[in-house]
Amino acid sequence: MNSTTNSAQVIVIGAGPVGQSAALLLARWGIQVLVLDQRPGRGHVGSKSICQQRDVLDIWAAAGAGRIAEEGLAWTTARTYHRDRELFSWTFEREGPLPACVNISQTRTEEILDEAIAGQPLIEVRWEHEVTGLIQDNSGVTVHCGQRRLRAPYVLACAGARAQVVRGALGVTFGGETFEDQFLICDIKADLPGWENERRFYFDPVWNPGRQVLIHPCPGGTFRIDWQIAPDFIPTEADIARKVRQIIGDRPYELLWHSTYRFHSRLASRMRVGRVLLAGDCAHLVAPFGARGLNSGVPDAENAAWKLAFVLNGWAGEGLLESYHAERHAAAAENLDVTSATMRFLAPKTVEGRMHRRAVLTGGRVAEVDSGRFAEPFWYVDSPLTTPEPSRPFHGRPPKGALCVPAPGVILPDVPIAGGRLREICRDGFLVLLGDMCDSSLFVQVLGKVITAPLAVRGLAEMEGTGSLAERLGAGPDEAWLIRPDSHIAAIIPHAGPESVAAAVSRALGGFPDM
Repeated sequence: MNSTTNSAQVIVIGAGPVGQSAALLLARWGIQVLVLDQRPGRGHVGSKSICQQRDVLDIWAAAGAGRIAEEGLAWTTARTYHRDRELFSWTFEREGPLPACVNISQTRTEEILDEAIAGQPLIEVRWEHEVTGLIQDNSGVTVHCGQRRLRAPYVLACAGARAQVVRGALGVTFGGETFEDQFLICDIKADLPGWENERRFYFDPVWNPGRQVLIHPCPGGTFRIDWQIAPDFIPTEADIARKVRQIIGDRPYELLWHSTYRFHSRLASRMRVGRVLLAGDCAHLVAPFGARGLNSGVPDAENAAWKLAFVLNGWAGEGLLESYHAERHAAAAENLDVTSATMRFLAPKTVEGRMHRRAVLTGGRVAEVDSGRFAEPFWYVDSPLTTPEPSRPFHGRPPKGALCVPAPGVILPDVPIAGGRLREICRDGFLVLLGDMCDSSLFVQVLGKVITAPLAVRGLAEMEGTGSLAERLGAGPDEAWLIRPDSHIAAIIPHAGPESVAAAVSRALGGFPDM
């Protein structure tokens, strides 16, 4: 057996976009990271995950990969059709400088993340390292890669859906279901005027009767098309050409890539086992309608990164890590519920389900049509880290594309401020935002004596020349808002004093009873 020397504080298993994001975010906190991947090197095949939501773009910007938002195609309108009749459309509400969503191929996303990793001396990537086992003890985790042994205090597994060895070594089950129908996906390059900034979803079009088609615009005049197809259908090149022609007509086009796959809905029984955390497809699989796969994997990475960093840097106890499971397992369960409901509508398995779907689509019952609710951040209103406030209740999920009313657990609105946007100042530690009736100097004096974690105290009135920031947030003059390092609101405290804020910070650092 070979024991390979490394000085990593965290080993990240998997060099896909979730693992890449995790490595960059850990390094941002000064944590030394070793990334392992079983592949011989970076593969560049197909568009794969294309649709990246605003809050994920924000995370990537903080990680040094803001070019993803810059290069992506920002579409604004989602149209849904039954056959050739438009049922409805919706648009995103604007919030801050970042687009609500961009489409960009996963291949290009990975290239940009690789470039950021190359400039980060705290990250080492080792290809051709297939993980064959994990053993953990009270001081760390030994990772087996064949005859090689690597060790670190913690492991973050981002090894994808086929990470049976990792899950098995931890005793984690991965229950769920696989949908019978296949989906054919193609990347094409074509000139389709009027389609450049719209997502189009077709129920039962004449050119795919009884099933669905989804069309997304992508950068460089390319489009991604997904067809739902029969379970036993094996498409030939001629079949693909015919299907493309049925959509775009006689226009010239170039087929760039195609593949077939089936959707899965699965959730790991645990996302934290001792010193090992699971993230991304390693922990949860969902159908892609609503783009909730990578858009939930990257928030997994951010949640894990700041908590691991705080524990490793001595700013919080190890109990903070259990909140990773509490928060991100709940997020995954919600995504599973949302996407499974969509798949039951798209591909009903019973006669009653098919009759209901037909009645909804032909009867104009638009409110009951489910073509996929677009990805949203999970709001930690029930998290053990969140301090509830009865005067600031969570009002539930807003309508499609709309923004959520701020409340404890909800992500902070990304409003513009002088010189940038609000969330750009949130990710260096905890942030306390104070109304103009609060004495900032007193808060700084008291909190500095009781908290070792990075913490900044800012008056809302001082952060913007117009004085309208508090109004835009809906913050009261005597309130204190505690913002976590992942931009979620940990507490909104009326009639705030330093002691009440200190208690909320302690809770947000894991100062809660054992779960």
